[in-house]
Amino acid sequence: MTKASLVSIGAYAPERILTNSDLEKMVETSDEWIVKRTGIERRHIAASDEFTSDLGYKAALKAIERANLKAKDIDMIICATVSPDYHCMPSTACIIASKLGLVGITALDISAACAGFVHCLQLAKGMVESGAKKNVLIIGAEKLSAIVDYTDRNTCVLFGDGAGAGVVSASGGKNYILDVHTSSDGDKGDWLINPGGGCVHPYSEEMLKNRLNFVKMNGSDVFKYAVQTLTQDVLEILENNGVSAEEIDLFVPHQANLRIINAVKERLNLPDSKCVVTIAEFGNTSSSSVPLALNHAFESGRAKEGSMLLFDTFGGGFVWGSALLRFGR
Repeated sequence: MTKASLVSIGAYAPERILTNSDLEKMVETSDEWIVKRTGIERRHIAASDEFTSDLGYKAALKAIERANLKAKDIDMIICATVSPDYHCMPSTACIIASKLGLVGITALDISAACAGFVHCLQLAKGMVESGAKKNVLIIGAEKLSAIVDYTDRNTCVLFGDGAGAGVVSASGGKNYILDVHTSSDGDKGDWLINPGGGCVHPYSEEMLKNRLNFVKMNGSDVFKYAVQTLTQDVLEILENNGVSAEEIDLFVPHQANLRIINAVKERLNLPDSKCVVTIAEFGNTSSSSVPLALNHAFESGRAKEGSMLLFDTFGGGFVWGSALLRFGR
């Protein structure tokens, strides 16, 4: 049976930096409060003429090169984003395909918030293992600064922009994706929501006046539910695959809040040396969070060929997911 492998990783973060000190001048907050409650020190912000597709394209170029492929070898692109270039169409994946010079391939977006990259991994795994596709480019790309209200101190301190990409291809060896688990709970969707712009609150003067085009969040409830859900999910995927926490080389969690990361890490009894934490530098970049973190681990020499990786993600919807894999071909 054909196995699918995450054979490469690449990422891109915009040049502009927004620090906690910068935010102190914009809203009633402080560097001390932000660091203590979230672990975030700075975040990258895209330029006004730099869009989600641009971020995803730059990350994709690195991922394709590191997979020892050419753009023409890619036969499918799946892009996870909640901040697409356009509200309905064309998809950001189609725009990235165009930037790569690709015509005639499958290209589509998915909306799974912060768990988007793991959902892409699951879809790509199925496509490759079924034989439908050979090399699937998966991307998590976000320009969250476009949907964040910088007058709302509860949300604007959390989010940043960035993109991460990987290539999923057939594996002929022991390095492959063991399992991917995704779940949802739509009953709590209004705890983390971007209410405006859809058919519930169509674009109108009233919608804009009430600032419904921006992200809204019930932070305390999201925190509690995320800790509970993420902990249970990683324990289940390890048990289902007969893998112990000791066998994990690197734990790559969604970078939403340092307290959430620490809570899950302690439940797994993982040392700091096995955890990838980049939240101080990038903040919460939603679907690009996990690939940005993995790329950092790869470029620093921590993620290597054959490393056993554990992903753990949670986002608005609610949706969550985990993945267990050996990195590389």
